[in-house]
Amino acid sequence: MGDKPNTINYSNWELVRHGVPQGSILGPLLFLLYINDLPTVTAKNAKLVLYADDTSCIITNSSPIELANKVNKIVAAINEWFRNNLLSLNLDKTTYLQYRTKNSQKSDLNFTLLNNQIVNSTNIKFLGLTIEETLSWNCHINQISRLSSACYAFKGITPLMSEDTFKMIYHSYVHSIITYGTIFCGNSPHNIGTLADGCLSG
Repeated sequence: MGDKPNTINYSNWELVRHGVPQGSILGPLLFLLYINDLPTVTAKNAKLVLYADDTSCIITNSSPIELANKVNKIVAAINEWFRNNLLSLNLDKTTYLQYRTKNSQKSDLNFTLLNNQIVNSTNIKFLGLTIEETLSWNCHINQISRLSSACYAFKGITPLMSEDTFKMIYHSYVHSIITYGTIFCGNSPHNIGTLADGCLSG
């Protein structure tokens, strides 16, 4: 019996009434254009940092009480803008980070939105970097240090490949992660250079 001919199935065409198809090339660009005027909502009171669908808001005030009032008003204004533009704020992924020095006490702040309390976090993941409330890099470096387990794997595959192939794999899967963001965390007292040296010497 001969092989059955390959069949190709196509989905039916549908009219896109809202937004753009997920995974489209123009999706991120069109989304940025869509939320382009969002920073005008908080222009005088805060600074918004937009990257694709990741929105961060930087708010400052020397008084904890005034800061809490300011944050609640800004968050309410942002949520109102979202609602007017047929968007929604994911409260499960919304947290706040209170920057402070290592020797200072954390202020007791309470931020709410739609009767839901916004959770305080000691560190956040921002564009591949783990930022802590004390602006140290311990959490970020600890996460990178987990790559040390890759050294064992590299040791096992080293005899099976050439040096050029080994270096190519190392730079693709390890070195690129270690060096990412070093312009920010490079002055940390914790040294992660030994991780790279260990992998290369393995």
